Amino acid sequence: MTIARVGVDLAKLVFQVHGVNRAEKVQQRKQLRRSQMLGYFGKLEPCLIGMEACSSAHYWARELSKLGHDVRLMAPQFVKPYVKSGKNDANDAEAICEAVGRPSMRFVAIKTVEQQVIQAGHRIRSRLVKSRTALTNEIRGFLAEFGVIVAKSLGPLRRALPELLEDAENGLPGDFRVLLMGLSEELRALDERIAAFDARIAQVAREDDRIKRLLEIEGIGAITASALVAAVGDATQFNSGRDMAACFGLTPRQHSSGGKNRLGRISKRGDKYIRMLLVHGARAALNAAKHKEDGRSRWIMNLADRRNKNIATVALANKNARIAWSILSRGESYRKAA
Repeated sequence: MTIARVGVDLAKLVFQVHGVNRAEKVQQRKQLRRSQMLGYFGKLEPCLIGMEACSSAHYWARELSKLGHDVRLMAPQFVKPYVKSGKNDANDAEAICEAVGRPSMRFVAIKTVEQQVIQAGHRIRSRLVKSRTALTNEIRGFLAEFGVIVAKSLGPLRRALPELLEDAENGLPGDFRVLLMGLSEELRALDERIAAFDARIAQVAREDDRIKRLLEIEGIGAITASALVAAVGDATQFNSGRDMAACFGLTPRQHSSGGKNRLGRISKRGDKYIRMLLVHGARAALNAAKHKEDGRSRWIMNLADRRNKNIATVALANKNARIAWSILSRGESYRKAA
């Protein structure tokens, strides 16, 4: 009998394949080298292929889809319960093969090349921002050792560095000035690289209609909008806005039983980078809502008064995620509150 469903355990060089027929009988268990993958699946009749959504998964999903196969990606935590015994490649491939056949399984949408390019830019920019933060903390710590205290945040440090290097009477040793000059140049180089990525993201935002429609939402800027499009595409893989908000960890945890609903803090599952962007954007929108009189602003300010600003900020981030789902999945434009 022909193979109807295949589970593939991905790796860098050696892949494990587990195939079953329509009667759930094992038809194939074998290892494939990277160079053998396309040749092997090119000879198979179109079938259902399951893989974990990990490194290189989206590339292989696109390539195998071109061969006529139905490729589906799954989050690794949803595959883990189907592993029957010890951890090895053969058992993992068998678990993937079984999980992909479950009717209630949740699947990850396959990203396009354009989505992955945008996402790569965001990840590089995020790394540069973290490096800049570490560098500024290091500079501020070195200066404190010589009795020079600079206010927190990046702006005061940028303004203080040239003045400290030019002031010959501030007590800084000459050798340390040389080191401080090198750190100042390193900080300037990081600023320039981050600015280049910001300009690149802004250019993408001007060219993509989906991003331009997301920019109409209060609390979502070019960086957040492009990150959303890179992560979820047209968002049609989600059945509702709540599902997309849950994907970013913005919905409360549940511990309900016996008809009693118990909701806790947000789950903080999924993509923490987008969750961070949505929360930061919501915080900025909350500050701007103080000077507005529309219904949305009144709602968020009333919530902040009843509870606290942090709860209101997360609630607004949740709402923005749901609005973004509606805009992306239905092709709508944002309708501002009256």
